[in-house]
Amino acid sequence: MQYQSFLIKYAEIGTKGKNRYVFEDALVHDIRKKLERAEGDFKVYRERGRIYVTVKSENYDYEETVDALQHVFGIVSICPMIQMDSTHDYKVLSDKVISYFKEVYGDRKLTFKVNTRRADKEFPMQSNEVDAELGHDILEAFPNTSVDVHNPEVVIRVEIRQFINIYSEIIPGVGGMPLGTNGKAMLLLSGGIDSPVAGYMIARRGAVLEATYFHAPPYTSERAKQKVVDLANEVALYSGPIALHVVNFTDIQLKIYEKCPHEELTIIMRRYMMRIAEAIAEKRDCIALITGESIGQVASQTMQSLVCTNEVCKLPVYRPVIAFDKQQIVEVSQKIGTYETSIEPFEDCCTIFVAKHPVTKPIPEKIRKSEQIVYDEMLPMVEKAVNEAELIWCAGKGR
Repeated sequence: MQYQSFLIKYAEIGTKGKNRYVFEDALVHDIRKKLERAEGDFKVYRERGRIYVTVKSENYDYEETVDALQHVFGIVSICPMIQMDSTHDYKVLSDKVISYFKEVYGDRKLTFKVNTRRADKEFPMQSNEVDAELGHDILEAFPNTSVDVHNPEVVIRVEIRQFINIYSEIIPGVGGMPLGTNGKAMLLLSGGIDSPVAGYMIARRGAVLEATYFHAPPYTSERAKQKVVDLANEVALYSGPIALHVVNFTDIQLKIYEKCPHEELTIIMRRYMMRIAEAIAEKRDCIALITGESIGQVASQTMQSLVCTNEVCKLPVYRPVIAFDKQQIVEVSQKIGTYETSIEPFEDCCTIFVAKHPVTKPIPEKIRKSEQIVYDEMLPMVEKAVNEAELIWCAGKGR
């Protein structure tokens, strides 16, 4: 069946009271933007607690349309449906439901039930009466079917509103909150598995993303940089365009490697990454940082190391995968399509300058003392890294 309409369902937005329209408008806006990459001409509008997508063109790509909608944060489910003008004539409604059932299910042997919601109180029958009558009519029209009100294979849903919506398929969305409803944050994006997942998870809560990547040529290749650009594009399929700031970190890493205790290399480099990312974030009006750190995963992610890292930041640092184990993070990365890119064998700057025996329980006072060795030399280098960061816009690409 070639559906021409979709009912879009949300969850959390419905709890927003008087501000609900703000979130609905943001959701409608993002749906329109995502549908720009699908073939077809679409009308997106809201009406009394419902959001609809109507296909205005004769030809469109159904699979492409559903895929675009499944990348919109805030959508809980997508319901392909037929929509008819409101009527108070039960026979007209029944004929439409029978026609729908025949086109979608034909003469299949299946169990079903009817679920009616009557918002239009001028319709002459109660919801349970419509359920019973439509069930009877379907049984007569399709002898291979039977009613099962507890565990049916198919639920025919009928919404009697300003228009009448008829549907049975419910396609899951990604949920969350509409983009732009919770500020802007800066993601520290590496070429690994964790940070793209962290960015996706915070964007799913309504935050707009920018990202900072630390590049160390010639120790990291242009292909390693392209890998991060690819990851940003993959996350951007959900989050919308991402401004990716590529920071040349080579001189800073070499200076730390040359003058600081080697067991402290990782934590000191990490502290400078946080400082630089925060400086760029403040220039770009971001109100938080995001990292993909998970407690105990590596030496720089023990609780003691995270205390040392946090010490240099004024902005809050969000770590959405902090309590995930690796397999849980991998599962999310596979779901959102970043995993295959993340495991490409191109090393980032963190893996190049790794100490053989990194400190796992750094003492902040000792780390601060070690940083003093390079403090004066670092000031202009950090300023240069911030001011000369390359900006790449990642607007998303199809898979």
